[in-house]
Amino acid sequence: MSLHLPTHWSFDAPWRLLLLLAVTTLAAAYVVLQRRRPVFETRFADVDLLASVMPRRPGWRRHVPAGLLVLTLVALTTGFARPQADVRVPREKATIIVTLDTSGSMMATDVSPDRLTAAKTAAVRFVRSLPKTFDVGLVSFSSSAVVVQSPTPDHATVEQSIRDLGLGGGTAIGDAVAAGVAAARSVAAAAQTAVPSRIVLLSDGGNTVGQSVASGAEQAIAAGIPVSTIAYGTDAGFVDVRGRQIPVPVDTAALADLASTTGGTAYTAASSSQLKNVYDDIGKQVGTRIQRQSMAVALTGLALLLGLAAGAASLVWFRALP
Repeated sequence: MSLHLPTHWSFDAPWRLLLLLAVTTLAAAYVVLQRRRPVFETRFADVDLLASVMPRRPGWRRHVPAGLLVLTLVALTTGFARPQADVRVPREKATIIVTLDTSGSMMATDVSPDRLTAAKTAAVRFVRSLPKTFDVGLVSFSSSAVVVQSPTPDHATVEQSIRDLGLGGGTAIGDAVAAGVAAARSVAAAAQTAVPSRIVLLSDGGNTVGQSVASGAEQAIAAGIPVSTIAYGTDAGFVDVRGRQIPVPVDTAALADLASTTGGTAYTAASSSQLKNVYDDIGKQVGTRIQRQSMAVALTGLALLLGLAAGAASLVWFRALP
C-alpha cells in the first residue's frame, strides 16, 4: 500500500499559528536551562563526592519527554489554526478502458520475449490491481479498432480477453480512442449519471490508418475523458518480414501530444520492468481522487499520541510525568 501525504496546505485561521512563537520560546528556555544545569550542580558540591553518591545521569533520555511535549504543542497549535489539505482518497466508481496496440510491429523482440506478449502480461496485472468496483473495458486496435470487451466489473473476463489477443496489421490510434470513448460513455448512459472515466492506450507506433489522432482526441475532449498514453518499445526495434529487417521505432511525440491534449499523462516504457512501473503509477492515479479535507482532527490525534508517548517515556525512565 502506498502512502499519499497531504499536499497544498492552507489555514482557515492562520493568525493562530502565532502561538507557535510561544512554543518556540518554551523550547528555547528549556535548552538554556539545560545548559546552565551543570553549573548549578557543581558550584556548591565536591565533584568526587557528587560522582560517588549520584546515580548515572540519564543522558539523552532525559530530553525525550521534553522533546515529545514540544512536538505535542506544535501539533495542537497547528490543528488550532484549522488547516486544510489535498488528500488522495480511494475512488468508489470509475470506468477504465484498456486500449492495446496489436499491430504487426508488436512482434518486435526489443522487449523480451516480444512487445505484445510483455504488454499483455503487464496489462493483465494492471487490471488485476484495479478496485473491484471499477468497470474495465478492452479495446484492441491494428488496422481497425474493436471493443473486445465492453466495460464490466468482471475483471477476470477482461484479463482473459487480454490474454487471447492476437496480432493484426496497421495502427489505427485515432479509431482506438474513438472506440474507447464510445465504450466509456455507454457506462455513463446506462447508469444515467456521470462516471469518472479514463482511457489507457499503449502503442509502439504512429497512426497509419483510420481517422486521425486529432479527431480521436477531439472526441475524448468532448466527452471529458483523459487519455493516458504509453509509448512502448525502443528505437532499435524491428520486425522480420520475409527475411527483411524493417525498423519499427516508437512515435513518442504523437502519443505525448495525444495525452497532453486530452488531459492525460504520457509515459514511455522500453522494457517489461518499465512497463510494469508505468501501469503501477497509472493504477495509483485512476484508483484515487484528490479531495480537500480538514486536517485538524488528524493533527489533534497526532498530538494525543505524542503526549501519551511523552508521558510513557517519563514514567518508564524517571517515574514522573513531564
